[in-house]
Parts: sequence; C-alpha cells; structure tokens
Amino acid sequence: MNNYKIILASNSPRRRQLLAGLDVDFEVKVIPGIEETVPEGTPVEQIAETLARQKAEPYKPNIEDGELVLTADTIVVVNGEVLGKPVDEEEAKAMLHKISGKTHKVITGVCFTTRAQQHSFSVSTDVSFKTLPENEIEYYVSHYHPTDKAGAYGIQEWIGYVGVKRLEGSYFNVMGLPVQRIWEEIKKMSD
Repeated sequence: MNNYKIILASNSPRRRQLLAGLDVDFEVKVIPGIEETVPEGTPVEQIAETLARQKAEPYKPNIEDGELVLTADTIVVVNGEVLGKPVDEEEAKAMLHKISGKTHKVITGVCFTTRAQQHSFSVSTDVSFKTLPENEIEYYVSHYHPTDKAGAYGIQEWIGYVGVKRLEGSYFNVMGLPVQRIWEEIKKMSD
C-alpha cells in the first residue's frame, strides 16, 4: 500500500472516517466548484461512476509521480429515479417518503487517478426500509438535517437504526465509500 501517496478528493467526514479505517495514510485535497453534469442517456447504473471520473478531471494536471487521487460519488435509486442530495428539508422529507416501505439501490462510483492511469468502478447495495410514519420522518429531518446526504439519509444515523429492515451488499458503501472493494483495487494497483 505504500506505493502511492493517496489523495482523498472529498470534504465528506464519512469518507474520511471510512478511508482512515483502512489504516492507510492519505491527505485530503479538495478543488472547490467542480461541475457535476451527467450526459443525457447515461444508464442509471453508470451515473455515480461517471460523476466520480468527472470529479477527477481537475486534479489530473497537478498529480505528481506516486500520487493516487481518489474521487467518489454516491447516488440513491428508487423505482428508477435518482435521488441526489436534497436542496432543503422539504425535499429531504419528500425523498424519505419515496424510499419509505421500499427497497432502493445505493450506488457509489469510485475513481482512482494517477499520472499514468485512471481506473473506475462502482458498487451497489440494496437497502430495504420499513414504512416510515410521518412523525419519524419529521423527527429525523428536524434533528439530523440530512441535506448533505444522497437520498436524504445516513444509514449510520437514527433513521438507519429504526428504519432499515434489510441490507444486501456493503454497509460502508451506503455510508459513502465501499472500503472493502477500495482495499482490493488499491492492492491490485500496487502489485
């Protein structure tokens, strides 16, 4: 793992926590104001990976030998609709109503960029929620203000404790970074 100096290109405290859990050294560098646009016709399964690659573009000119820039993007998909981060608490409540009583997909796209190469992949996890009563949605949104989270929830927070009935796939992917797969992919690149 010491082949690369890892640069995490994310302000997300959850991504920092998860990457730190791998016991790898990394530094956080964030270029503000990166445009995120998905080309029309992009299949839903490829949106997060496309955005992760897009986020890497501004870093390319400044990557030094031995550096690996890690970018990521997470989306929630319910009934074919992509839920990003809500713009306000009203939209957060609407998103929670959409996932209430249903199974949805959380897809995280990850991109590794070095001076010589770029490698990307995505990981998908199915999350099943119980039917959330209005008072639980109200409580969660007013106490946790989930406007910084795709799909308007954090599985590691109160709503995850009381609402998630079943999970198929990586729990850490739902938090925002599929660390098990990242570990395996970095090992491959280091060989």
